[in-house]
Amino acid sequence: MAAYDKVDQSIDRSLDDLGRFLRRKWWLVALVLALVWWSFANIVPQLSTPSPGAILGFILQAGTVIFFILIQFVALFWFLGRPRIYWVMPGETGTGFADYKGNPEVLESARRIVILLRGVRGFKEMGGEISRGLLLVGPPGTGKSYLAQCISTEAGVPFAYASAASFKAMFIGMDVLMIKNLYRKARRLAREYGGCILFMDEFDAIGMARGGQGGNVAMGGGMMGMMGSGSGGLNELLMQMDPPPIDHSWWKKALRVMGLYHGRNQREPVLTIGATNIPDSLDAALLRPGRFDRKIIVAPPSDANRGEVIEYYLSKVRHEETISIAKLVSDMMGYTPVAIKHVINEAAVLAHFDGRNIITYKDICAARETHEHGIRYPRTLSMLEKRRLAYHEAGHAIAQVKLLPRFRVTHATIAKRLGSTGEAFVAYKPMEEIVTQSAEEVFAEIETLLASRASEELFLQARLNGVGGDLQRATQLALQYVTHWGMSGAFFSAMGTITSSLGTGPERVYTDPGVRAEVESLLRQAYTDVRALLERHRAAVVAVAEALLAREELESDEILELIAQAEVPDLDAIAATALAAVPPLEAGAEGGLNGHKPERVVEGELADMPHGAAGHDLV
Repeated sequence: MAAYDKVDQSIDRSLDDLGRFLRRKWWLVALVLALVWWSFANIVPQLSTPSPGAILGFILQAGTVIFFILIQFVALFWFLGRPRIYWVMPGETGTGFADYKGNPEVLESARRIVILLRGVRGFKEMGGEISRGLLLVGPPGTGKSYLAQCISTEAGVPFAYASAASFKAMFIGMDVLMIKNLYRKARRLAREYGGCILFMDEFDAIGMARGGQGGNVAMGGGMMGMMGSGSGGLNELLMQMDPPPIDHSWWKKALRVMGLYHGRNQREPVLTIGATNIPDSLDAALLRPGRFDRKIIVAPPSDANRGEVIEYYLSKVRHEETISIAKLVSDMMGYTPVAIKHVINEAAVLAHFDGRNIITYKDICAARETHEHGIRYPRTLSMLEKRRLAYHEAGHAIAQVKLLPRFRVTHATIAKRLGSTGEAFVAYKPMEEIVTQSAEEVFAEIETLLASRASEELFLQARLNGVGGDLQRATQLALQYVTHWGMSGAFFSAMGTITSSLGTGPERVYTDPGVRAEVESLLRQAYTDVRALLERHRAAVVAVAEALLAREELESDEILELIAQAEVPDLDAIAATALAAVPPLEAGAEGGLNGHKPERVVEGELADMPHGAAGHDLV
């Protein structure tokens, strides 16, 4: 009985609205009826009745003209104003939460969103509102778009991948039309599937704060004279994400105007996911509750979860079972999932071109070194130059192994890499996530930086210009040791001075003679200690340096093996093994060991040497 009462009330209200419309607009209805009566009474009788053929010809001509006009506009707007949108229907991809690795906290947040999308009806019945927006924030390569695709797959709803930059249309107002059509289709699919997800990559391209970048740019050429501004598209996006309670169906709109429809507007569950790595540039209206209700920060996987990502991508290629995941976790510190995937794929490429169908740890190391430091740059150096570089880097390597137990030397090379600023370098990685350092650890790092100068003076009897970068970083660390971290016993902090002076010459850092003297004393103490260390491990320095001369590059295990062998009592056998593959020194060249006269360069001669002859380290 109640249902019939509601129908009667709806009919009565419709009749009342129609009567109200006629009372208010009676003069318009009367005018239209009068024009129609006058036309039929005076104009129609005077017209001669055309033949059916003439009527058909006129209709065909008019239709042809209209068709060509429309097709030109449609083609023009379709080609020049078409955004890059790719629709993926439920079941078309197999990418789900089982394939998302490395960020369990992020995955848990995504699961909650999927549960809400699956149970929209029950959630609304209890009075809840489904989130309209989800903002994914993180550096490139952390898997933001991959996560959005996993959410759509698990929720079983259509997924649209859109490039936000593609909404920058050629014509003014086209970006507004694109966004409106996109959400119209999304709402239609949401009614059919129970929900829909719109993913916009590089979201800052359309969501940038108003009053900043953007605006019209003249392009010339008639109708295509202006490029649409970003503010119009942003305003339309704001409205579509949080629309007013109106119907988007034209039929319901017409019925509502005539007072024949009074149904309650239903908001379709359309979830907009935006991905950006510069969230500070977004407009404040986008970030308010009701639009982007949730924000998930997607960071590179930590030490605890990086191994999960490495194992996942290693399982997709044939590899040696003896590869240490723990070692790869240390090697790939700070890597994003995309970077890990790239390195493992490049290792497979190296193995394939080497005629093997299985990858080894050495392949992964080679691919990782290329990814971090660039490809090798072939060059022809004299034995004198190679020997200088080799003993410089050997000093770094031995000091790092002996003084920095929380780090692991991963690579040493005297071959130039195009992605590195130095002519040679020793790379090392932390064996765990490090957020704090003691005074002893900072002092050991200073010693490691000064080990290059100590090695040059001990084994080459020279002071070379390749230590510029080492001295600068050691000086900055020593200054922070004294005036920032309070490790020298003083509590005065000069952080503002240090921050503004980093990267500049030491003469602009030191304004206090007392501070300068204390820093110099700290550096000299570190140099004295590391020189004594290299004296004690002289055989290890020789072994690593001569192996670098022979092979130019050494991996972590090779360096540790050389050091272990050099520290056994049979020093003559080890030296013979290390020096076996070393080519003879060029005639007339000075410097080095093996019975040759050591080079001697005084400080005054260093100024005349070509800058960068030995290169700066990338430690």
